[in-house]
Amino acid sequence: MKTTLFWLGGALVAGAMLSGCDSKPSAAVTEKPRAENYQTVKTLQGLVTLDEGPAKTGIVKALSEQGKVLAETRLEDGPHYAIDIPAGTELPIVLAYYPSAEAGEKQGMISVVVHAAASKFDINTLSTRIAKQAKALGGYTHKNLVRAAEESGTVPAANKTTAGFRGDPTTQYGGWH
Repeated sequence: MKTTLFWLGGALVAGAMLSGCDSKPSAAVTEKPRAENYQTVKTLQGLVTLDEGPAKTGIVKALSEQGKVLAETRLEDGPHYAIDIPAGTELPIVLAYYPSAEAGEKQGMISVVVHAAASKFDINTLSTRIAKQAKALGGYTHKNLVRAAEESGTVPAANKTTAGFRGDPTTQYGGWH
């Protein structure tokens, strides 16, 4: 009887071990992240900067990803804009700068809003380059915007900033004492 129990127990343990070795982790169910939206009216603000310097005039429009105009404001004697986004608006939002009303649908530059908590968005050539790259990577998502930003960064030929410092602080750059 003891021998039978021994072999039965051994068979159960061996079976459990074999089934454990052959089992593969089940594929995790990945669901698309729920789109964020504004629960209340949200004011977005920032600066519009052209290659020549701060923009003095123009129009900033908040657009849905499909291009529907959600809100717009004019720049008046300076680069600062503030635009109210209606409650219930779903993200992402494209903030598009138009140099004039005659510019039509060809905006000069864009910036993209993907997080409801953020409220400051500058619009410039770098934000435009990042947004266009993110769109090409598959759409306006946090992951694509981060990747696009990393890929569009520039690094100086000789990193002589303190961020690149890897030596003894008492001898590098003349030392502290």
